[in-house]
Amino acid sequence: MARIIMGIESSCDETGVGLVRLHDDGTVELLADEVASSVEQHARFGGVVPEVASRAHLEAMVPTTSRAFEKAGLSMSDVDAIAVTAGPGLAGALLVGVSAAKAYATALDVPLYGVNHLAGHIAVDTLQHGPLPTPCLALLVSGGHTQLLRVDDIASSITELGSTVDDAAGEAYDKVARVLGLPYPGGPPIDKAAKNGNPAAIAFPRGMTGPRDAAFDFSFSGLKTAVARWVEGAARRGEEIPVDDVAASFQEAVADVLTAKAIRAAKEQGIGTMVISGGVAANSRLKELAAERCAAAGIELRVPRPRLCTDNGAMIAALGAHVVAAKRPTTRLDFSANPALPVNVVSL
Repeated sequence: MARIIMGIESSCDETGVGLVRLHDDGTVELLADEVASSVEQHARFGGVVPEVASRAHLEAMVPTTSRAFEKAGLSMSDVDAIAVTAGPGLAGALLVGVSAAKAYATALDVPLYGVNHLAGHIAVDTLQHGPLPTPCLALLVSGGHTQLLRVDDIASSITELGSTVDDAAGEAYDKVARVLGLPYPGGPPIDKAAKNGNPAAIAFPRGMTGPRDAAFDFSFSGLKTAVARWVEGAARRGEEIPVDDVAASFQEAVADVLTAKAIRAAKEQGIGTMVISGGVAANSRLKELAAERCAAAGIELRVPRPRLCTDNGAMIAALGAHVVAAKRPTTRLDFSANPALPVNVVSL
């Protein structure tokens, strides 16, 4: 008998509530995906303010939940299990979602699963492309995380192969956008500007690509600094800043490193399928270059549609469905959020 899984996401600046149907054959069907974003409230600060995010979650949780059930044509009594982001993320923001999930689970007398936000970004791909081949390689690129992950079982076995040692790719986009006078968040405006620029105009560095560097780790802090210094130098010389060329050259450096390391990891691990997820996965150049390099290497590439790449409740509901299908233990109601939850802990 098919089961309805509710997912709640509140790790950063999006309040997400998703509803999925877990079919008897293990497939997962998306029924509703409602998101309330507080990004406009953070824009004037140039980044997410934790206290502002937490208050926004409090205000948005009930209305977002109501919209999700209305969209799905379901009532709360139809829910068979609830999954909620337990970490990683901002402590206060996480606690809002966890508290709401506990309240709903207690009121409905249904099982509760505290799950990993990062694993959710991988699981969401199954809503568009079906079951994940195992093993598969996941390149997770978002505002706070840049990681290469080996996925042997989405419900229980994820291994980190590499991670960022400083700024994540999304953070670098935000900081470079600020240098160029582009709005926050920086990903979409840089991508738009880059379409009119020359990606070979400026030879920006490719961080951690030397022979002695960790093969699968990332570093974008030096790239961010290189862009800032180049712009400052041009300004001192009285030159007009070629925003489009700077954006295109910066973006090319990011996409080059991400895809080169991901392809190398897939080859060394003997993996034939790659999933790219997280907010930066919506970037046009990253998708284009990944498609070219995966095709040349004989690797299947899966990228969820942009709406599923950013933080949302559907990804948590999807992960919850896989955890339920795998008959993983439920989470005790006295659990707390863990802002530093490691990716190998899929569910608490």
